[in-house]
Amino acid sequence: MQIKLVATDVDGVWTDGGLYYDKDGNELKKFNVKDGAGVKLLKTAGIPVCVITAKNSPMVEKRAKELRVDYLYQGVEDKIRAISALVKMLNLSFEEIAYIGDDFNDVPLLRKAGCSATPADASQIIQQEADWVLTKKGGEGVFREFVEKLLIEMGVYNTVYEEMIKCHDEN
Repeated sequence: MQIKLVATDVDGVWTDGGLYYDKDGNELKKFNVKDGAGVKLLKTAGIPVCVITAKNSPMVEKRAKELRVDYLYQGVEDKIRAISALVKMLNLSFEEIAYIGDDFNDVPLLRKAGCSATPADASQIIQQEADWVLTKKGGEGVFREFVEKLLIEMGVYNTVYEEMIKCHDEN
């Protein structure tokens, strides 16, 4: 397996999929820090990350900037179209993309990606579309679980892990 780009949905993957509002009606999202470590693992491995979501959210933009996500697409209903353009721009094939999503609008990418996964709490019908059904639920660090499993399958996890430890030792 040779993955050169990892793409991910947000709601139901990086978050628990819940809708939270403060007293003024502002939307809130809770992200799991472990997923941020997943992004760092990929960056250490030299694999860019693409966040693609149907919603527009300032919180997603903020989180993506904090983690230095390479590509952020918000307000995207047709995820296949957006990723197809990115694939073309990066001169990749869909076989070189790994994708994690949890709902109907993710199915085309789950089907087309070289490797696909879904959280444990995705519906049964969506789970059937993915190569891997992970053990964690959305918002519980499932993106990191996906990344670790992917790097293990690619045979590079130990090298990436040691590089991450080395970087922390130097700080």
